[in-house]
Amino acid sequence: MMNRIVTVAAIAVGGVILATQLKKSRGSRMPASTKESIEVDVPVNTAYNQWTQFEDFPKFMESVREVRQLDDTHLRWRAEVAGKEEQWDAEITEQIPDKRIAWRSIGGVKNAGVVTFHKISDTKTRVMLQMDYEPRSMGEGVADALGAVKAEVQGNLKHFKEFLEKRGSETGAWRGSVVQH
Repeated sequence: MMNRIVTVAAIAVGGVILATQLKKSRGSRMPASTKESIEVDVPVNTAYNQWTQFEDFPKFMESVREVRQLDDTHLRWRAEVAGKEEQWDAEITEQIPDKRIAWRSIGGVKNAGVVTFHKISDTKTRVMLQMDYEPRSMGEGVADALGAVKAEVQGNLKHFKEFLEKRGSETGAWRGSVVQH
């Protein structure tokens, strides 16, 4: 029992020290980022088309509870962030069919990013996701420093791959473009 208490205390102290060092090295309000990719055994248009089905994200993104598409460029998200349910709106800032989708949050949880689609062959696509976000608490900063966000993004991409390859086709598609702004 005493060993468990000492271990938990050591982890907690290490986390506090790590969070303090992170704040010093990048400032308390500097964004963090992650960049991950995965190869999916479907054509590029199939991978892209599925990604445009934002309301399906809870089917393969673990912490996402709901995404509602309000119009062509606005989404309302409900997700678990660091163990707490959060809601925010996001705006699609650029969308090029079969190439890329970029977004930024507008209010709430601060995040922005881009997902790009790269044709490897007629039946294989590399999906690359880059996301910038702002940890809002020491706990979120520690979780980020320990790789929790990176691991979740990797897991979500893996689930996307499994979801799409198992189906063999997309659940829908939006082929419109959004000019960068």
